Amino acid sequence: MLEFSLDARRGSFHFQVECAIASDWTVVFGPSGSGKSTLLRLLAGLDLPVRGRIALNTRTLTDTAIGLHLAPGRRSTALVAQQPALFPHLSVAANVAYGLHGLDHASRAARVEEMLALAGATDLAGRRPQELSGGEAQRVALARALAPAPRLLLLDEPFSALDGVASDALLERLQLWLRKNEVQAVMATHDVTDALATSAEVLLLREGRMTALGPAAQVLAAERERLMVRLQSRCD
Repeated sequence: MLEFSLDARRGSFHFQVECAIASDWTVVFGPSGSGKSTLLRLLAGLDLPVRGRIALNTRTLTDTAIGLHLAPGRRSTALVAQQPALFPHLSVAANVAYGLHGLDHASRAARVEEMLALAGATDLAGRRPQELSGGEAQRVALARALAPAPRLLLLDEPFSALDGVASDALLERLQLWLRKNEVQAVMATHDVTDALATSAEVLLLREGRMTALGPAAQVLAAERERLMVRLQSRCD
């Protein structure tokens, strides 16, 4: 269970959302500037709200009322952004192994192999980030984020460089793995097809406020209709 009540400001933008999410896969949907990235950065601990509280499975991560704010590395969360930000001096395998501590060599190697296989990036293990395409780098960033076994995975439109077929296949594998390992995931997107394809619960944002929370087919019915009209007009 992920619970948060957040009041944050970034320049003139005011973000104010209170929510409790029990679903194992939640999509944060909204247009650019609605607050999707702001929410993920707050949950990851990269930004601090003016006022607010965040709790994951009864563990408090942020509570401004008592001055509590766990650093990103202590929250059991992982954020995968649009820009992978891999370490350029390390190989793909070393990037994935970077956050693994307390494991012997064999266990680390097995974990890296497992994560690269999940991300569909096994054949990239020996390459350097500068040798990767955008889609390949995103796969590696996902593998690196999952390697330390976070309890909450935050995805900020992370598969934008993948084509539709590759993205769908990766999402299917990822959802199965997350469910098996009891990892909660929150993915931000402005693409209605991403939200509908995953049969997710959807948190709908507009101008820094939550306007709906519920099944994708219900919350995004109007968006789906607009998409169908747009596609039909292109075919005419």
